Amino acid sequence: MLFRYMTGAVAARTGDEMSGPALLVMGLAVTGSPVPASWLLAGLTVSAAAGGPLLGVLLDRSARPGRLLASCLLGYAGGLLLILALLGRVPDAVVIGLAVVTGLLGPALTGGWTAQLPLVAGPGRLGRATALDSMSYNVAGLAGPALVGAVAAFGGGGAAVLVSAGLLIAALPAAYGLPSRGGLAVRAGTGHGVRGGVGRGELPARVVRAKVGMVGAEMRAGVSAIVRNVALRRATVGSMVSCCGLAMLVVSAPVLGERLTGQSGHGALLLAVTAAAGLTANAVLAALTRPRSPARADAPGPWDVAEQAGDLAEQTEHSGNRVEQAGNGPGARFWDVVQAAGTAVLGVGMVVLAVSGTFWVAVVGAAVAGLGEGPQLTALFAVRHREAPARLRSQVFTTAASVKITSFALGSALAGPLAAYDVGIALLAGAALQATAAAILLPRGRSG
Repeated sequence: MLFRYMTGAVAARTGDEMSGPALLVMGLAVTGSPVPASWLLAGLTVSAAAGGPLLGVLLDRSARPGRLLASCLLGYAGGLLLILALLGRVPDAVVIGLAVVTGLLGPALTGGWTAQLPLVAGPGRLGRATALDSMSYNVAGLAGPALVGAVAAFGGGGAAVLVSAGLLIAALPAAYGLPSRGGLAVRAGTGHGVRGGVGRGELPARVVRAKVGMVGAEMRAGVSAIVRNVALRRATVGSMVSCCGLAMLVVSAPVLGERLTGQSGHGALLLAVTAAAGLTANAVLAALTRPRSPARADAPGPWDVAEQAGDLAEQTEHSGNRVEQAGNGPGARFWDVVQAAGTAVLGVGMVVLAVSGTFWVAVVGAAVAGLGEGPQLTALFAVRHREAPARLRSQVFTTAASVKITSFALGSALAGPLAAYDVGIALLAGAALQATAAAILLPRGRSG
C-alpha cells in the first residue's frame, strides 16, 4: 500500500511541480515579460488559503478520502488545460482568474496526500514513511523542473503544461485506491464517527443547515489547532515566510537562466539541481533517523519523540489538557532545529545565486539551496505529525499547506517586477526572507 501511495504521490507532485515553471515559461513566451508570467503563477497559488481549510474538513469527514483527492486531481488538471487553451486568446485577467479557481484545489496535491499517510503506514511505520513522503517532494521537485526544461526546449511551454496535466491524471488510480476509514468518517468537531450512505433526498433542511454549520465549526477548529499550539504556529509562520522567499527563487530562475545562458529553460534546470540536492540531503537524513537496533531501544531518537508525542496528544485531546511534547528529553526539538537550520542554508544558496556571474556558479548556489530546502520540508512534516491531534490531522496539514502556498503566491507577485528590474535584487530579497524565517523558527521556551 505504501508503494502505491508513493507512486501516486510522486506522479501528482511531479505534475504539480511542473505546473508552475511550465506556466512561467509559457507566460514568458506568450507575453515576453516576467511580470504577467509571475502573476499567472501567483493566481494559481493565491487561492490556496481559501481552498485548504475546506478541503481539510471534507477529507477528515470522508470515509473514502481517496475519492475526494482523485476529484481534486482531475479538477486541477482540467484547469491547467483550460489555461493552456485560453492564454493569448483572451484577456490576461480572464486566464489569471481561471488560475485562481484552479488553485483552490492545490492543497490536495500537498497536505491532502500527506495527511492520509497514517492510514497507509500505521503508527509503527509513520516515522520512516514520513521521511519517504518528504523525499517524494524532492523527487517531484527534481523531475518537474527538469521535465519542463527538456520538454520546453523541444515543444515549448504549452507542451510542458500538457505533460503536467498528464501526470496529474496518471495519479488518479492511486488516489482513488487510498485506504478508507473503515466506513467511519471522523467528525472533527465532536470526535465521533459519521456513517455514510444517506441520500441527499433523505436529509431534512434543518439537518443540512446543521451540517453546514458543523463544517464551519470544524474549519475553525483546524485553524485553532495551529494558532494555539506554539510549535505548530511557529513552524507554520516560519514556513510561510520561507515559502514567500522561495517564490523569489522559482520566479527568478528562468530569468537568471536567460541572463546567463540566453535560454530560460536553463533556469528550470537550476530548480532541478535544487531538488536533486534536497533529495540527497533527505536521503542522508532518512538514514540517520532509521530505526535503531533493539540494543539501543532505550535511547529515544527524533522520530520516536515525534510518535510518542502524537500518541500522547491522541490520548489527551478529549480531556482538554495541555500536552508537553515528549518532555524535554533528547531529540524533543530535533526537528524544530532542523527546520530552522535548513531555512538558513536555503538563504545562503540564494545569496550565491544572486551574485553568480556564470551558469556553473549558479548551479553551486542552487545545490546549496537544495541542501537546506530538503531537510527543511522533512522537519516541517515531522513537526506537524508530532503536534497535530489525530482528529484534526487533515485540517492541520491542508490549512498549513494552503497558507504556505498563498505566501508563495505573494512572493511570486512581488518577484516578477523585482526580477524584471534586477534578478539579483529579487534573489537577495528572497535570501532576506529566509533569514527572517530562520529567526522565527528557532525554538524558544516550551512548546504548547
